[in-house]
Amino acid sequence: MIQQNFRNHLSQILGVPINNLDFCTSFYEVKEVKKNEFILREGEVSDATFFVEKGLLRMYSIDKAGKEHVIQFAPEGWIISDTTSQLLNEKSRFYIEAIEESTIVITRDGFFEHLSKEYPEVAEKNQRLMFNHIKNLQNRVNALISTTAEERYLDFLKKYPNLMLRAPQWMVASYLGITPESLSRVRKELAKKKFEI
Repeated sequence: MIQQNFRNHLSQILGVPINNLDFCTSFYEVKEVKKNEFILREGEVSDATFFVEKGLLRMYSIDKAGKEHVIQFAPEGWIISDTTSQLLNEKSRFYIEAIEESTIVITRDGFFEHLSKEYPEVAEKNQRLMFNHIKNLQNRVNALISTTAEERYLDFLKKYPNLMLRAPQWMVASYLGITPESLSRVRKELAKKKFEI
């Protein structure tokens, strides 16, 4: 039985006819992932894309000083992968880890090729998703170097509603490129402004 969120992604985002979705079931696998379990580690070559059916994942790197840098969170309905490793067959520089017990749908190389042969419009829609992903990464890099911590935090809240209730504050601070103490100050200042309004 195809997973509900993944079913919605295939039909609503990629345009696979809903009565033909069972065609896809032989091209992916569903996996239950425990909290703190890794689905990708630095140094491994990835051939997979991970769709989050339920739960929460994060992708991060570790610098030479041992400090973690969160690149992306992936709650329900999100896709996460090391695209560089996957497309160029390179060793990954990242870790992908479950923050919560999660159910993920794993698609490997060839999944979208199979879909595109059956439904040619899928290739174009998948390419648009890739371009949108690149745009979001560029916007994120620009925000890290040109916006204030408060602006980045407010953008985070728009992008990831309710994630502050699910992810540890230090992980959110890492994603924002600030210390947990700075994040606490930003949140207090925003609460104060809201109270004064």
